[in-house]
Amino acid sequence: MQIRTLHRHDLASLLGLYGHLHDSDDPPPGRPELEAVWAEALANPKCAYFGGFEDGELVSSCTILVVPNLTRGGRPYGLIENVVTHQEYRSRGFGKALLARALEFAWSLHCYKVMLMTGRKDEATRHFYQSAGFDGDAKRAFVVKPATD
Repeated sequence: MQIRTLHRHDLASLLGLYGHLHDSDDPPPGRPELEAVWAEALANPKCAYFGGFEDGELVSSCTILVVPNLTRGGRPYGLIENVVTHQEYRSRGFGKALLARALEFAWSLHCYKVMLMTGRKDEATRHFYQSAGFDGDAKRAFVVKPATD
């Protein structure tokens, strides 16, 4: 298992891996829009995409964004999203290793906390995140989405 920061040339592999993230998703925008979003993310020094590789193939990934903050002594906080491992590579430690790398990144930027949310309700997912150091009872998440037409 190799873990590294993802780069510009990893976009196609990452998009393929995202097929293992949700059972269904909105259709992606066109390639120029995707490349523009990817370039913007990679240009942000407080945003990192980490990938787990097996035999040169991207099989796991997560994203972390560090947000500036005026409370907690001015220390930022981190948000982790899109934690995904290819179905054939699950339960081999990729997810935990990626989360550990994302937390290293956050702590290096002096975050006072890191948060993540999951829509999955099963006990195995809860156990996975708890075993990676996350407390599922510390906070309550609220989500709102824009109204649809």
